[in-house]
Amino acid sequence: MTSTGAEHGASSEVGRLQTVMLHRPGNELKRLTPRNNDKLLFDGIPWVARAQEEHDAFAQALRDRDVEVLYLTELLTETLESEVARNHAITSALSGLHLGDTMRGYLARFLREASPAELTDYLTAGIRNDEVRGGFGLVTSLLDPHDFLVDPLPNLLFTRDSSVWVQDRVAITSLSMPARKRETQLTELIYTEHPRFRGTRKIHGWHSEYVEGGDVLLLGDGVIAVGVGERTTPAGVERLARQVFHADLAHTVLAVPIAQERATMHLDTVCTMVDVDKIVMYPNVADSLTAYAVTLAEGAESDAELTLRVADAEPFLVAAAKAMQIDTLHQIDTGLDPVTAEREQWDDGNNTLALAPRVAVAYERNDETNARLEDAGIEVVRIAGSELGSGRGGPRCMSCPVAREPLPA
Repeated sequence: MTSTGAEHGASSEVGRLQTVMLHRPGNELKRLTPRNNDKLLFDGIPWVARAQEEHDAFAQALRDRDVEVLYLTELLTETLESEVARNHAITSALSGLHLGDTMRGYLARFLREASPAELTDYLTAGIRNDEVRGGFGLVTSLLDPHDFLVDPLPNLLFTRDSSVWVQDRVAITSLSMPARKRETQLTELIYTEHPRFRGTRKIHGWHSEYVEGGDVLLLGDGVIAVGVGERTTPAGVERLARQVFHADLAHTVLAVPIAQERATMHLDTVCTMVDVDKIVMYPNVADSLTAYAVTLAEGAESDAELTLRVADAEPFLVAAAKAMQIDTLHQIDTGLDPVTAEREQWDDGNNTLALAPRVAVAYERNDETNARLEDAGIEVVRIAGSELGSGRGGPRCMSCPVAREPLPA
């Protein structure tokens, strides 16, 4: 199916969700061990079969609401039918300096002989030293048998991070953690070479300053909030702001400092939109969260020459309401007391996925937060997440909206 990309895009967090990209947990999660789970950014080792059951139920809940579900690995396999895409993917996967020429040459020949489906599995689940049947040399001799020659990508589960649609363009993000850098290269390959997305205009890029999709919230038409913390840098926000202003995709970018901690790795672990004027937020940071409004001071012909104006810091809710041109951005707290709030924030109580205004998917385990959402008039679509949450991510983290309906003017 060919496409110009015209039917794809999003201008808010809460417009009716039409198409979403997910990644069903696969063999890459089976590569996690107590020896490597910290390096691969997982707090525990998930029961993969149960994680797959939970994810299948999540996908079905979306389909039940007439959302088209695309799977990243299916898109990648279809993309790898192209010889150009195959060569690019193999070259990128083997670019690490740890391989050496002997092993790199062997793996290149091996991967070129793989089918598209096999190549997808190798690129996502990785290749261990003891799994190769050739390329024997100094590297394979000195590395531990269980060391990876091509690392697995267990965080592919969190498709939100590697791309973000802003209006009719897709921002290819730049992931800061070494364990995740190849993810965004594969995502960019899909958006560049897959027939469905051919012609899609792209901004940012995996080689640019660090910006991760979990830090990017489309608060309203023309207003983008970007968290600055463990994963996204100030330089990344500035680069993204220049690009969205140059392309006339937004009029205000709110730079929002967040604590550089595991529990608040992204802005969407602290807050997510559930209606056009309602946001669920971790109350322990609500009073201290601030934002710097970045706007365009004057235009110029090139992106590099744009002059940005940075306002003084204001409380986040105040700055957001001003930029959105509404009276109040209403806050719904996570939990009813500080301890419950901390527990449910850790369990991704704030990390909801809006399916439409006042309809959101949330983990069922966060009883107090879900009750507060319902008290505020939000329909909560509950899903299980006992195993899916082991990588610290909720429904929003696990989904990349590819198309949302525009909100009424």
